[in-house]
Amino acid sequence: MSVEHDNLSGGLDELGALAARIKAWGRELGFDEVGISDTGLATAEAGLAAWLAAGCHGEMDYMEKHGTKRSRPAELVPGTRRVITARMSYLPDAVAAGEVLDAPGKAYISRYALGRDYHKVLRSRLQRLADRIVAEVPAGHRVFVDSAPVMEVALAEKSGLGWRGKHSLLLTRQAGSFFFLGEIYIDLPLPADEPTPGHCGSCSACIGACPTGAIVAPYRVDARRCISYLTIELKGPIPEALRKPMGNRIYGCDDCQLACPWNRFAKLSVEADFAPRHGLDAAELVELFGWDEAQFNERMAGSPVYRIGHERWLRNIAVALGNTPTCPEVVSALRSRLNNSSMLVREHVTWALRQHDVLTT
Repeated sequence: MSVEHDNLSGGLDELGALAARIKAWGRELGFDEVGISDTGLATAEAGLAAWLAAGCHGEMDYMEKHGTKRSRPAELVPGTRRVITARMSYLPDAVAAGEVLDAPGKAYISRYALGRDYHKVLRSRLQRLADRIVAEVPAGHRVFVDSAPVMEVALAEKSGLGWRGKHSLLLTRQAGSFFFLGEIYIDLPLPADEPTPGHCGSCSACIGACPTGAIVAPYRVDARRCISYLTIELKGPIPEALRKPMGNRIYGCDDCQLACPWNRFAKLSVEADFAPRHGLDAAELVELFGWDEAQFNERMAGSPVYRIGHERWLRNIAVALGNTPTCPEVVSALRSRLNNSSMLVREHVTWALRQHDVLTT
């Protein structure tokens, strides 16, 4: 990836000026903040190794199959000398999260997934930023948005964009944690920003708020207990012991973020692409459970939710319906899927009906 940078004869002063312009260009493109880090992630690498050794990644085999490429940027993209990290707020103007969580008949979908797939939105903006950089200074680079073995939180922390909270997400004093991250690996020796000190103190609100106890220690999440993992990454049956705590959460979970005091400062996104689609910010569980596969594919096209497919969509909603108060509409909806072609769906529907004491065998 490395190229010669003959037109940077001004040395550190010129590189510093370029870094300042990169950050300004990023803001022009809609990013809230841009930072620059070096590639040294030794501490984060040790933490990742311990997390993997404990099996906290569950079925996410991709977390280990790339080896040290995840924690050593220059192994993933040879020639990388710096990482430019950008963040973009995603919190939509939607029905309040607490209002939906307190309404058992409603479906709760993580706030980041209510609109258009963020991968496409951020990647397009980051590529435009990269194009602007190389138009001024030819440089080898690659753009990433949650699409490769990249330790995005560790890199963002090193770049001064915030600190890792006890829930393992990046936090900032200005905007909490409701934002996406994206990176540009680049071979320019840009001046790196200073890391931001942590400001969690003795607070453990996020740990206590986790419905399934997935935050097993400060800064460590056991994915096998995390509702986001259970509803998105897990391909098979959801462990029965964790179904009741899931409540009406059918895709992802925001409880740790909602409990965090720093999210008092979270700002609503100005990106139209992140606005709720199809009324997903407060949809009825029974209505969503009625979608056939064609309807799911059509309505979830371009959404992060599309990746789980119709089968897991029904699996997740069946659990939520099992957690709702008993009523004829819920029982009827569940019975309509009792003979579904998917064994996975049938098993979760059967469990849900048993919660309503209408199926005993």
